[in-house]
Amino acid sequence: MGEFFRVLTDNASLFREGFYNTVKLFLIAGVGSLVLGMLLGAMRVSPVPALRAFGATYVNLVRNTPLTLVFAFLVFAVPKLDVNIDYFNSACIALTAYTSAFICEVVRSGVNTVATGQAEAARALGMTFAQVLTLIVLPQALRAMVPPMMSVLIAMLKNTTIAAGFSVLEAGAIPAYMSERGEPQFIVLTWIVIGFLILILPLVVLQRILERKWAVAR
Repeated sequence: MGEFFRVLTDNASLFREGFYNTVKLFLIAGVGSLVLGMLLGAMRVSPVPALRAFGATYVNLVRNTPLTLVFAFLVFAVPKLDVNIDYFNSACIALTAYTSAFICEVVRSGVNTVATGQAEAARALGMTFAQVLTLIVLPQALRAMVPPMMSVLIAMLKNTTIAAGFSVLEAGAIPAYMSERGEPQFIVLTWIVIGFLILILPLVVLQRILERKWAVAR
């Protein structure tokens, strides 16, 4: 047991920096993917055919592309176009672009749970599409969107480990550094698992709270 805790205490700075960057990456990409995903979701249910086609094309293209390839494109291909983005920002963009496609489908599915009659009644009153979506549809759709939305965000948190393969020092990169120091990998990986459980637990608790709150509101 002493060896188990020694690995953590002797390498506390590395663990701290790794998980700090993981949280930072998660927060930036999380906000970005929510904003872009909501926008794409609005396109998917838009009455404008061109917007629906763009949203559908984006979702089908990105969702069927491995996240590792999205990272590789931003890290290796984009610089060939004389666009210089550092590794951390590339990781943020990759996670945002990839996760937003899944957020979009969550939004579209949530919108489809709202009775079409409500949107039609709102339009009959002279409300625009944006007003109908933001004031009538989305507030009700959010109740159905919370569980899958939180699942997507939790998956994105775990997907941040892919950034380790592209020179970003986050939790997924810790084993490689620890291997150079000769630390036992089983203990290192166990601490990383514990770290991710600590990060994921608040998201699960938040999901349960929102589900109970909105279940009563119905």
